[in-house]
Amino acid sequence: MTTRFYTHNACLDHDTGAGHPERIDRLRAVNRAVETGSFDGLEHHEAPRATRDRLELMHPADHVEEVLAAVPQEGQRHLDPDTVVSPGSAEAALRAAGALVDAVDAVVTGKADNAFCAVRPPGHHAEPTRAMGFCLFNSVAIGAEHARQAHGLARAAVVDFDVHHGNGTQAMFWDDEGLFYGSTHQFPHYPGTGRPDETGRHGNIANAPLAPGTGSETFRKAFDEIVLPALHDFRPEIVFISAGFDAHERDPLAQINLHEEDYAWATDRLAEIARDHAGGRVVSVLEGGYDLMALGSSAAVHIERLMAAGNGDKT
Repeated sequence: MTTRFYTHNACLDHDTGAGHPERIDRLRAVNRAVETGSFDGLEHHEAPRATRDRLELMHPADHVEEVLAAVPQEGQRHLDPDTVVSPGSAEAALRAAGALVDAVDAVVTGKADNAFCAVRPPGHHAEPTRAMGFCLFNSVAIGAEHARQAHGLARAAVVDFDVHHGNGTQAMFWDDEGLFYGSTHQFPHYPGTGRPDETGRHGNIANAPLAPGTGSETFRKAFDEIVLPALHDFRPEIVFISAGFDAHERDPLAQINLHEEDYAWATDRLAEIARDHAGGRVVSVLEGGYDLMALGSSAAVHIERLMAAGNGDKT
């Protein structure tokens, strides 16, 4: 079978302006990383545009309209001090969510083993009625709910190893026993959520905050002892990954000091849980990562391990 790689040129038209860390070159770095021969088996797909009803799975219709209407005809507009929209932002956001929806369809129906969505803007900070933290719509949460609504899956899980806690995904999942959210993240740090006692109404949230300066050993211990046992107990029927690579030691926005090997290791562990409970179904989406060299190399090893999982490699 195959690993699908979703992206779209529209995601390069989301222009956050000079000096913004969530910049167009991030996606170019990921796209370049999969141009080598080792990715010949990767199946490339253009991300389709999500329909409004898919966005409204997790965002109220009036909020969807408000965000799309805020996109300017020219220049840039700030939705908050960090979150910028430009004329291309609406199409980029629709393609980002559409990538998740199509990836879910492919993975659940057996057209692909797993998928990686190289899209922007990112999504995990977007709350039901608030765009924030570089994020407009919460694409991974939309994908998880689409898996349940369109394909009848009972339990969908998101695991997030971005260095910033995915407050938006947590908020959307909090009251729903069929949705699981697990996260490793630097704390204290933006956005200020993700304490261990934030466990959801049904014990469906597992947070593993990491102190600044933490390295590989502490990250892996938290993943092994907090996130993975909770994920295993949840018995997901599909596993999503909010794949932020900003916990890398080179990243300028945080201090967790991970390496490419840590992302490979985490990907293997999540693929193993997916094999045990979800028929191997994994859909991953790009979140953060702001050093271009680290982003490209980390995304590459993550995708390589997804491809290996699809080929039955259990190492």
